[in-house]
Amino acid sequence: MVLSPKLILKQSQQLVMTPQLMQAIKLLQYSNLELTSFVDKELEANPFLERPEAEDSFPASNETTPLEDSQQDRGEDGFDRDLVESQLETSREAVAQNFDSDVASLYPDAAQLPVSTSTLAASKDLMWQAPTHGTITSDSDYNLEAFIADKPSLTEAVMSQANMILSDPIDLLIAQHLCGSLDGNGYLQASVLEISEQLGLTPDAVNFVLERLQRLEPPGLFARSLQECLTLQLKEKNRFDPAIEKLIDNIELLAKHDLQKLKVLCQVDDEDLKDMVCEIKNLDPRPGSHFTHEPLQTVVPDAVVKSDGQLGWRVELNSDALPKVLINQDYYANISKSKRDDEENSYFIERLQTANWLTKALEQRASTILKVCGEIVRQQDQFLSHGVQYLRPLNLKVVAEAIGMHESTVSRVTSNKYLSTPRGIYELKYFFTTAIASSEGGETHSSEAVRDKIKRMIDAESPKKILSDDAIVKALHAEGVDIARRTVAKYREALNIPSSVQRRRQKRSII
Repeated sequence: MVLSPKLILKQSQQLVMTPQLMQAIKLLQYSNLELTSFVDKELEANPFLERPEAEDSFPASNETTPLEDSQQDRGEDGFDRDLVESQLETSREAVAQNFDSDVASLYPDAAQLPVSTSTLAASKDLMWQAPTHGTITSDSDYNLEAFIADKPSLTEAVMSQANMILSDPIDLLIAQHLCGSLDGNGYLQASVLEISEQLGLTPDAVNFVLERLQRLEPPGLFARSLQECLTLQLKEKNRFDPAIEKLIDNIELLAKHDLQKLKVLCQVDDEDLKDMVCEIKNLDPRPGSHFTHEPLQTVVPDAVVKSDGQLGWRVELNSDALPKVLINQDYYANISKSKRDDEENSYFIERLQTANWLTKALEQRASTILKVCGEIVRQQDQFLSHGVQYLRPLNLKVVAEAIGMHESTVSRVTSNKYLSTPRGIYELKYFFTTAIASSEGGETHSSEAVRDKIKRMIDAESPKKILSDDAIVKALHAEGVDIARRTVAKYREALNIPSSVQRRRQKRSII
């Protein structure tokens, strides 16, 4: 065979991943927070993008699934806006009339004023001045949270007490450094030797301040272990005796509910041991957690499921989770009238194309989320009606085939997305569970439903008859679930449920 160069003409098709296509794929996987951040950056960089007015709504957010759409003739919140506005106008007139009558009854000479009382009521000079702190959206809109005193931090609470018991500036410096070494539970994370080396002081000087700080409120702060934290609190209550000291030194036996060994070590009877354990349980193992007040990141659902009576369920997009952008066509029209060079023309054309792409990509993303959520609701309608025990096995392939999309698209849509249901807010991934075969050859069972059955069995077990993993397997087989013992053990550990031996000690203990 002779090797020689040749020219061959070949025709083929292939998908080219353009930057815009890659970005559109990323938009599907973004959570609502990531999407909002991305849109904000585009608004800053693109002069043709703008936010809509408050009354404008995102076009795709008004869509509903084919399950039912009975509110398209109203606003997205389901109210007749014309009726609401007329009622608000009537309410304003009634408030003004009531204000006039109240002023006339209190101040009879008010009728002689050159300005009407209703005008006076609307005057900013007579309005209550809103506080400057907090979030105030208008002159008459008060935020009650602005009037609530801020909760002090752990460092502020400790230093306010330290200033009353320490007067030396060096001691106060050590106290400030010790406060900076506390974790969120109030435990000291650095050793005395490390702190003394950092400050260039002797360990005795640091210990002197540490011993005084350990007497502050709440008791148990600045402890270096759980045993020391409990000891500080017991000393504060004057309940630290040799017997309870022995109990704290062997606190791991209490965690295992090994009460027989504790009685021998502490040299007490059952009644004394019960009192000691009750005393331990009344202590606070995390005294500094009361000062930790980090803002909670609430989950904003991407879609909402509502009951539609006898018609089933209705799925709607959450408009609050969808960033809203519009293309400013007037601005582009004004720019088009002016003369520009080729570089400026190419820039504006590229920006306009990007703006058009973004609006279409957001609409497509919203439409895809709505389709996926609608199919999930159709598959899991029994879960919405009756609970987790009716959750069906479901995978990405079933949903993808039902809506005519690829599995990878469904996987991206269900990542970091949440669905609000009458039973709570769930991540979309929650509805996709593996199937467990039926022992009778019938319909398969969802792994999440089997977990719920195991939990209910263990919660209902008698202290005199603790269910072992083998007993749970037999009970599940009787209900038609074909499951292995190791699978039951795996599900039990995932639910943080101890073994049968540990549960027997807990339920048969004297506590």
